Amino acid sequence: MSPFMAMLRRELRLALRGGGDVLILVLFFMIVGAIVPFAVGPDQTLLASIAPGIIWIATFLAMLLGLERLFRPDHEDGSLILLRQAELPLSAVIAAKLIVHWLVSAVPLLLASPILALLLAIDVPAFGRTLVSLALGTPALAAFSAIGAAVTVPIRHGGLIAPILIAPLSVPVLIFGVSAITSPQSGAATLFLAALSVMAVALTPFVAAFAIGSAED
Repeated sequence: MSPFMAMLRRELRLALRGGGDVLILVLFFMIVGAIVPFAVGPDQTLLASIAPGIIWIATFLAMLLGLERLFRPDHEDGSLILLRQAELPLSAVIAAKLIVHWLVSAVPLLLASPILALLLAIDVPAFGRTLVSLALGTPALAAFSAIGAAVTVPIRHGGLIAPILIAPLSVPVLIFGVSAITSPQSGAATLFLAALSVMAVALTPFVAAFAIGSAED
């Protein structure tokens, strides 16, 4: 087995060990979306028109819950220092962590989104576009989360600061994500969303590795 696959298995095993975290993330996602109908009223037309934005905001907020488990445990127990000295480059370690973070933070939300779509009166074609936009856009959110977590890993209570750093980076993802569902030029918005995720995922391991290396030196 290659070192990268071994790291991937290690991170996935550690993430699934805290299975309750995934359940909390999904419940938070559902609650954020479910309380909106109570706030705006039972108007089905209004709910359907704002539903894409609600789902994207709920996704963004729910994925922030997994920030602390990205690098904080390894930093506190000294594993991060050992990982920097390992045969596998730190950027590859971070890439493995990023993949696992997306698997345990975004995939459960994708699976839970049909329930939220029913609550928000989204029709089937719009839900299909919603699912595609989430699948293409959540890797970028996961990547920006990794950057925020890496920058704040040496800071006490850094989990409170990281969302402030991540929010401005995530705004284009939310804009293109909603446009991919509602805009007449949804195809162009979908391509921009996919390109944004590809660039974010490709660059994040190196940016995060530089941030962690600078903090640990």
